[in-house]
Amino acid sequence: MNERIRWIRNNLKSQNIQGMIISNPINIKYLTNIEAEGTLLLTLRENIYITDDRYIENVKRTLTIEDDIVVTNIKDLSLEDYENFFMFCEVVGFEEEYVTYAKYKEFMRKYKIHELVETEGIVEKQRQIKDEEEISYLRKSCEITDNCFLHLLEYIKIGMTEKEIAYEVEKYFKENGAEGTSFETIVASGANSSVPHWVPADREIADGDIIIIDMGCKYNGYCSDMTRTIFIGNITEYAKDVYDLVLKNQKLALSEMKERCKH
Repeated sequence: MNERIRWIRNNLKSQNIQGMIISNPINIKYLTNIEAEGTLLLTLRENIYITDDRYIENVKRTLTIEDDIVVTNIKDLSLEDYENFFMFCEVVGFEEEYVTYAKYKEFMRKYKIHELVETEGIVEKQRQIKDEEEISYLRKSCEITDNCFLHLLEYIKIGMTEKEIAYEVEKYFKENGAEGTSFETIVASGANSSVPHWVPADREIADGDIIIIDMGCKYNGYCSDMTRTIFIGNITEYAKDVYDLVLKNQKLALSEMKERCKH
């Protein structure tokens, strides 16, 4: 059986929970490597992934025998099938931080569950501890982002717009192995750089501008996040003093964190 699912099952058992409904696509991707619309059921007898015609073929290609997951087409299920999934489960868990109250009521009605309980982020807690493969994906994501920044240092020119630079970031990511951005890229120049979550606009880069770039890419589902400040042409003494002060405090905070981690 898939080791990650086995770990979830063992922890559910320790809490006297006999089954679980997993509907958060991020958790499903983590547990099964499936990227599709669907629901993962951990029942007493088996693991079942329910999806539809659009994804059946791709899901079956993704899973292996070792995953021990039965793929079921939603169109082949009757009301009785849904009621039977958790027939012998007194207590079933769900993702309380993802599921709406309306969906909670739907689960209770559709699966005829006796007791549907919170699982206190059981999958999310497992995801916090990264294995070597996950760490390699994170490193690759950061490497692509680092290289993108070096590219931008050569690419950015006076007269370009914030939108053009943001587009170049996304283009670079996709051309260099990433799935895309991990969030909407921020390029804020001049007076716009004082707005933390500025949306790139048609403002043109001018001599003497400060540019804040906040970007990150996604590689195999794992995200990077980088924020950098760039000065175009001349740097005023005031801007330099503020930048140096922030940098000094950042280095101090990192040093303190490293010391705390040693203990």
